Amino acid sequence: MPIPKISTWLVIMIAALVGAPATAAPPPVYVHMNGANMFLEDVVAVKPGQDVVFVNEDTGAHTIVGFNPLTGKTSHSFNGYVAGDAPATQPTYYKISFSKPGIYHYYCSVHAMLAMEPPEHVTVAKIRPGVDGFGDPMAGVIIVTTDAAILARNPPSSHQKILANYFGG
Repeated sequence: MPIPKISTWLVIMIAALVGAPATAAPPPVYVHMNGANMFLEDVVAVKPGQDVVFVNEDTGAHTIVGFNPLTGKTSHSFNGYVAGDAPATQPTYYKISFSKPGIYHYYCSVHAMLAMEPPEHVTVAKIRPGVDGFGDPMAGVIIVTTDAAILARNPPSSHQKILANYFGG
């Protein structure tokens, strides 16, 4: 008994799907923290769905909290914590990805605070009084885009999971 044409077509489609090569996910982009209380790569760009991995190479803990600069509201979904490590032997990580293109602001609530800036009335991260640092608030931006020129501008260190001689607390 001959196989009906619809079944033959279905078999061909399934075979094509099974044999189709899987598209490899792009490698993650890394953002590093150490005892300077800063995000080394404070501006990075990723493709939609690409992982951003925050690497804490510090003995102190940090948070990674997303916020909207127009409203000052913090994010419930972009809200991570990375424990410090004492003694300094193993980094800790927080991973996130964004499905939609856009600009995503974040800060460490341990080492920075949010404040409204006149005259534009936008919220920015400021240095938290009484916290050690090097003059900049611990904050950054993730640009989610498909623009190859922007994606190519990531700092070289954003391609390395662990930075040699960067650990400190």
